[in-house]
Amino acid sequence: MKHHLSLLFVITLFLSACNTEIERPNIIIIMSDDMGYSDLACYGGEIRTPSLDSLASNGLRFTQFYNTGRCCPTRASLLTGLYAHQTSIGHMTNIEDNLPGFRGDLGFDCVTIAEVLSETDYNCYMSGKWHVAWVEQGEAMIHSKKHNWPLQRGFDRFYGTILGAGSLWDPNTLVCDNEFIAPDADPDYTPEEFYYTDAISDHAVRYIKEHDSENPFFMYVAYTAAHWPMHAPEDDIDKYSGAYDQGYGAIREQRYKRMLELGVINPGAKMSDQVGNWDQLENPEWEKRCMETYAAMVTRMDAGIGKIVESLRAQGQLENTLILFLQDNGGCQEELGRNTPATDNRWGAVGGGRADGPTLEPMKVGELQTTMVPSQSRDGYPVRMGPEAMPGPADTYIAYGIGWANVSNTPFRMYKHFVHEGGISTPLIAHWPQGINAKNEFRQTPSHLIDLMATCVDLSGADYPEEFSGHKIQHMEGMSLMPVFNGDQLPERHILFEHEGNAAIRKGDWKLVGKKVMANESTLTDRWELYNMKSDRSELNDLSSDYPDKFEELRTLFEEEAPRVRFFPSKYGD
Repeated sequence: MKHHLSLLFVITLFLSACNTEIERPNIIIIMSDDMGYSDLACYGGEIRTPSLDSLASNGLRFTQFYNTGRCCPTRASLLTGLYAHQTSIGHMTNIEDNLPGFRGDLGFDCVTIAEVLSETDYNCYMSGKWHVAWVEQGEAMIHSKKHNWPLQRGFDRFYGTILGAGSLWDPNTLVCDNEFIAPDADPDYTPEEFYYTDAISDHAVRYIKEHDSENPFFMYVAYTAAHWPMHAPEDDIDKYSGAYDQGYGAIREQRYKRMLELGVINPGAKMSDQVGNWDQLENPEWEKRCMETYAAMVTRMDAGIGKIVESLRAQGQLENTLILFLQDNGGCQEELGRNTPATDNRWGAVGGGRADGPTLEPMKVGELQTTMVPSQSRDGYPVRMGPEAMPGPADTYIAYGIGWANVSNTPFRMYKHFVHEGGISTPLIAHWPQGINAKNEFRQTPSHLIDLMATCVDLSGADYPEEFSGHKIQHMEGMSLMPVFNGDQLPERHILFEHEGNAAIRKGDWKLVGKKVMANESTLTDRWELYNMKSDRSELNDLSSDYPDKFEELRTLFEEEAPRVRFFPSKYGD
């Protein structure tokens, strides 16, 4: 509480110094799905993102902001200001596990940002992917419990999906407020063609337009772009025709040079090893199409973010709205749909090109999509996987693969699932004309998802509760980013990571990290690696033997902290 009041005092002084009437800002947190650190143009990528580039050039870009390395743990941490294990989502939802950190359903000994801010008259809206609650699959979906859906966790309005992945043309677990809905049976939303990314953007715009401006609002916009499957409108894919003909290495090198020129990475930063040999690919046209579709998904999302910004401007709300954009993990190396169905038939898909016409009974109007990977499109085409299925249409279900994930994470090592920099590094763009004086500046302060709750509490004037709805609530783990917005540093601290036995601790310029370093009740020290983030953020030169005291300091600190934040006991063995 003392820390909270002191930061409110700083905010009050800052606004007074600017001769600005103290007015609580609107807050919008926007998150994309399964994107790498270098994908956005303003972070060095070739993907066209003019809306996000504009927010960055008129605001701040954080260069050392961290997520958890995986989708639902990130969402749980973002929403609560705790490490994901403290919310009971240290791994995934829809798992049966009695370990405190791994129950797979958002706990009630934590509160969401919406629950906290709604107590101080903020209206709270959400559009997009929830993925912090248990939902049954198949025909049992309709009977799923709703105790952890957005409207039960502080939000006033919700449109989106409860689970984490699905078709962008026909998403499963699609919900409007508190009821499942089919995309073709919503009387209040009738686009010419349903596309989930557009639907997320359009509902965010709707909530802004319908908002009673006497109270500020908090909005959480969680896109599924660019998570597999690679789904995008054909005209958007066509815009990237030829853009990736040079292959992995050339695109990666171009990004690296732009990142250096922009100042996103330090001048001495080095590239990690390239993954994938373009010259030895059997089907380069398919690989090109995968990345063209991925880029189209990102650009379509960026256009939707532009609509959100314009709606704020039209309502006279843009100047006093803090917009934060980030990503839930690094680029995704998962291979779903990349093998021929004959060798990987878990999903019931077929191989080959598209049939001349639908061969299955079309789905009925209003029929709910109940599976993450459907066996057919709504119009009766069987879903196809494998290298003969060019991604984009509703009847394809394909991930873009490890080679492109390596490009997305330029210049870092590893991917989603891991806690090396390629798995946990995300852009963070902060735009708030009335509250952030700096324009087009970088912030290099190491910070984490846990800091977003603290930031929202400080800016809203809310009191973070010790108890809520009869439950004792854990203390916030993070620090407000408000001082960093205006050029100050946060006090040095340590930041913790764990996912699937991959673990890390960062303190100052030092990071101890390893793959599968956690056993059931202890750590396996021979798998730890020590890096200096100032000189070697690509994690290429393990300094464990050169700095044994630092190695031992961080290892000991991690083992002391891990039980407190529920990393231990772990569900992962040796």
